[in-house]
Amino acid sequence: MDHVELTEQQKKARRSRSVALAIVLACLVVLFYVVTIIKVGPGIFNRPM
Repeated sequence: MDHVELTEQQKKARRSRSVALAIVLACLVVLFYVVTIIKVGPGIFNRPM
């Protein structure tokens, strides 16, 4: 099997893409959470468990 050795520039670019993807996913999670709270209403926190 041949292994491809990445240059430092390629490793840095890969890490930058990974960080950007993580930030986008985190923003989507927060957005879905906020939209859910807006649609359901803040009363969702006052219900008995």
